[in-house]
Amino acid sequence: MSKTMTKTVTDKPVSGKDAFKSSSSVKTTDIRKITGIGMLSAIAFALMFLDFSVPFMPSFIKMDLSELPALIGSFAYGPIAGVIICLIKNLIHLLISSTGGVGELSNFILGASFVLVAGLVYKFKKNRTGALIGSVAGALIMGIFSVFSNYFLVYPIYYNFMPEETILAAYQLIFSGVDNILECLIVFNMPFTFVKGILSVVITFLIYKRLSPILKGTH
Repeated sequence: MSKTMTKTVTDKPVSGKDAFKSSSSVKTTDIRKITGIGMLSAIAFALMFLDFSVPFMPSFIKMDLSELPALIGSFAYGPIAGVIICLIKNLIHLLISSTGGVGELSNFILGASFVLVAGLVYKFKKNRTGALIGSVAGALIMGIFSVFSNYFLVYPIYYNFMPEETILAAYQLIFSGVDNILECLIVFNMPFTFVKGILSVVITFLIYKRLSPILKGTH
């Protein structure tokens, strides 16, 4: 009985040309990602100046949508990219800070918690449902964190410029049922911050599909 020779099929060696193309593609993607993060950071910084007052909140509390670019970046490039955008915008704003960096630190903590949670959920469930669940959860966590951030970081700095009693009185003009700053933060600031996050979520859902190909270079 004769022996049967079997031939094994091996993978075709990767040529130097193919390796160069692969390396070039990775570098292009990295450059595009860095450029996108830089662009979104600049937009986030600019949006910090486009703040406005809202009804049922003291006049010294302003609404802005500077977390919007970070949320978009978190979906497009991953959760760490979103956190980096929050960091960069606050580092730039630190140059003109009037709070000695405390306001920027608080803004970073809140924004990073928002986009990190949203981006992580979306990373493992890449569809509209995952994006919605992640971003709403992120907005909720940001709202909760705002109580602690304001109570322990921001408001103690405010007290140097505006007495605690004056700040409390500003809240009580709107709702007399609050008796101290902590209650004010829970009743006013926490839902305010949650709504602020939800506004970014709504806008992101409206524009992300059109922006995504541009940010990822697939248009």
